[in-house]
Amino acid sequence: MEFNPNNNVVKLCIQGMDMEEKGKPGEAGRLFLEAWNEAINDFEKFTAAYYVARHQKNVSDSLKWLETALQLALKINDDAVKAAFPFLYLNIAQCYEDLNDTDSSKRNYELARSFTDKPSDKGPFYHGTKADLQVGDLLTPGSTSNYKDELVMNHIYFTALVNGAGLASALAKGDGEQRIYIVEPTGNYENDPNVTNKRFPGNPTRSYRSREPLKIVGEVKDWVRQTAEEVQKWREKLANSKGEIIN
Repeated sequence: MEFNPNNNVVKLCIQGMDMEEKGKPGEAGRLFLEAWNEAINDFEKFTAAYYVARHQKNVSDSLKWLETALQLALKINDDAVKAAFPFLYLNIAQCYEDLNDTDSSKRNYELARSFTDKPSDKGPFYHGTKADLQVGDLLTPGSTSNYKDELVMNHIYFTALVNGAGLASALAKGDGEQRIYIVEPTGNYENDPNVTNKRFPGNPTRSYRSREPLKIVGEVKDWVRQTAEEVQKWREKLANSKGEIIN
């Protein structure tokens, strides 16, 4: 599954989230339901159902939509979607708790706890930067954040999507050439908590991080680069973000 921000269902969900942020829940709910009605595959339906669930007026209806999202996620069998399982089970458990169904609530809380943050994604993986590096070099944690000057990062970040690494290279500090390196993790890695189950359910951008070095094994020479206008919009969006970086 390749996450595509230009997908019409995804765009409708983004518009719905924008309405939520503007304090317009009615308009947000309408957009999410429109996304559901336009969805044609399991991933689109899963994404839309997740948002429709949080705009229901009673717990029973929220539960119905959450369980619909879960059943679709189980059918997809994709790492990016699997990252949503603990979040979905937790919300389903809370619904059952509100409905005083203790057994169902306990079962779903246990299912939520049963998942470990060890993705099975095998890549290939990419890291975007403006640094001029060589095959065999190691990328290690300890650099300052591209988004907060005072923050020293405890992890090294990477993605399984070339275009995601391309955006990272465009936003990276420095005046050097934008580069995307093909990397191999040398140790364990986890879903990036800064994006996983945040705006979108699961980890659709297939973004990861590790405390262990990444080894450079190659370089991507051809990818779709962000325009200067697109990069500026991303910089403005990040500058206006009120969220804290989970380090």
